[in-house]
Amino acid sequence: MAPYKPQNILITGAAGFIASHVANRLVRSYPDYKIVVLDKLDYCSNMKNLLPSQSSPKYKFVKGDIASADLVNYLLITESIDTIMHFAAQTHVDNSFGNSFEFTKNNIYGTHVLLEACKVSGGVRRFIHVSTDEVYGETDEDAVVGNHEASQLLPTNPYSATKAGAEMLVMAYGRSYGLPVITTRGNNVYGPNQFPEKLIPKFILLAMRGKPLPIHGDGSNVRSYLYCEDVAEAFEVILHRGEVGHVYNIGTKKERRVIDVAKDICKLFNMDPETNIQFVENRPFNDQRYFLDDEKLKDLGWSERTIWEEGLKKTMEWYISNPDWWGDVTGALLPHPRMLMMPGGIERHLDESGSSEVLENSHQSKMVVPTAKSSNPPNKPVLKFLIYGRTGWIGGLLGKLCEKQGISYEYGMGRLENRSQLLADIQAVKPTHVFNAAGVTGRPNVDWCESHKTETIRTNVTGTLTLADVCRDNGLLMMNFATGCIFEYDAAHPEGSGIGFKEEDIPNFAGSFYSKTKAMVEELLKEYDNVCTLRVRMPISSDLSNPRNFITKISRYNKVVNIPNSMTILDELLPISIEMAKRNLRGIWNFTNPGVVSHNEILEMYKKYIDPEFKWANFTLEEQAKVIVAARSNNEMDATKLKTEFPELLPIKESLIKYVFEPNKKTSA
Repeated sequence: MAPYKPQNILITGAAGFIASHVANRLVRSYPDYKIVVLDKLDYCSNMKNLLPSQSSPKYKFVKGDIASADLVNYLLITESIDTIMHFAAQTHVDNSFGNSFEFTKNNIYGTHVLLEACKVSGGVRRFIHVSTDEVYGETDEDAVVGNHEASQLLPTNPYSATKAGAEMLVMAYGRSYGLPVITTRGNNVYGPNQFPEKLIPKFILLAMRGKPLPIHGDGSNVRSYLYCEDVAEAFEVILHRGEVGHVYNIGTKKERRVIDVAKDICKLFNMDPETNIQFVENRPFNDQRYFLDDEKLKDLGWSERTIWEEGLKKTMEWYISNPDWWGDVTGALLPHPRMLMMPGGIERHLDESGSSEVLENSHQSKMVVPTAKSSNPPNKPVLKFLIYGRTGWIGGLLGKLCEKQGISYEYGMGRLENRSQLLADIQAVKPTHVFNAAGVTGRPNVDWCESHKTETIRTNVTGTLTLADVCRDNGLLMMNFATGCIFEYDAAHPEGSGIGFKEEDIPNFAGSFYSKTKAMVEELLKEYDNVCTLRVRMPISSDLSNPRNFITKISRYNKVVNIPNSMTILDELLPISIEMAKRNLRGIWNFTNPGVVSHNEILEMYKKYIDPEFKWANFTLEEQAKVIVAARSNNEMDATKLKTEFPELLPIKESLIKYVFEPNKKTSA
């Protein structure tokens, strides 16, 4: 097949990292090509990235948004565009968790506008759509063959989901309208000019400042890295030799753990990794590995040229020589940066009244913590929740409830035991209330805590107390999700008597280390008048696929005990926790539905509503003790206090039917 020869190329997002290297390479290598670059100059764009091209008579820069159909149509016609290389996108995964609609607008809607303009103009002979390896989702850790271009797309975060959605549009326009589309999916790219929200430039700039390098989770996540000039060459090859209708992976088989990247950068700066690497909270569903099969691109004649050590050294040297390239990047260097995606170098701050203050910035862009818009009327207090426990079950559900109720919220980024990080969260988010749904319960169960006692203390005791103290200093109410698994039936509260433990009763169960820590911290929290403690027990929700759901657990066990217990139906009680925050309620609350229900009663309901063929067997507490490490708490909690405050609260069995079994009903019961 003869090589494709473009004449007039439109490159979107060309003031960004990868696209600027591609644009500069094409301007340098093909002086006959007209290169029109379109960029709205978002926070991660910089006109200085295009300095090598600005003297070329064939280069033209247009400031604008791909979401503007009028602008895109105008450019395609007036510039006689025959080729589009579409790089423009929001790409930082951390941002996608806090501002996912902006990703949909940029990555899907913007791509749709471009495709429709191409269809209407009729003059485009190549449309190269730049996607990501993340659309494949997580690669198995033991896989020896990478994802090939025909592999299933299984995105796991809002960013990769929008890129996969954009790909579907590209494919549809290729098939329905015959647009000459090509799609690329690339590994991580690094090198000069990259905005330091990304791992490698962030680590380099932090090392230059003598600050620790933050690792999400344990640093075992594996990534593949390509040097920017090698990637620019790959796009040059695909532009000229790529086949219409095809997808090309741009990748490398040389993989590195994040922790090893940090150690390599420490080595370049003569820093001790043991003291200069800091482990921080992981982001939601941080894919363990992406691995690509790049043979198809190699067949076109491309190959990786820059070895890791050489590329990393060149990148370090560039940042040392250009420390102020991006201006003030303090916000990007945080362990979990959140950028307000806004073009034009304008920084917006919302004051306490909700009005907007606009500050012109001398640099290309500025980073701020995003503040969600509120539709509350002026006479209604504006709520904003700071929630800890983003990756936990209750923390995740709280976020969804806030979205449903239109309540502004942010997830805390700091570790509970790190006071300075908690203060930074509060100063950045400016919440009205703080919810603590973080804590160590153990995976898969509380037995884990028996062999991880210091970790359990660090979060359940030290972390919770630190957060309560920081909230008290800042005049904030802390809604603290605790546990009722600090009691067990005794002579004064016998099983089946209907006599439940009250809020003022002293915990009497110490059969597990987990329960010990929770009882300990509850006692200490009594000294804090800004804390509302919610004792949750054996939580249940309508999501019967969730492995943390008590019903899901016991339905998968071979044998279960059969003991009546107080339990918490999250679908009913979590909205009540939000109402409690609005009412500024404090003190200790038994956060369970009134009454008790036994294991067998729940499984009878499961059989009646879900699976009529379901069978189970019982065993005694003595038999159970032989297969568990830590003893389990069984008790009845007195929910009178909560029922008095919320008279609509249903008894446990009625709540189970209404909120759990009826919505999941699969039988004719």
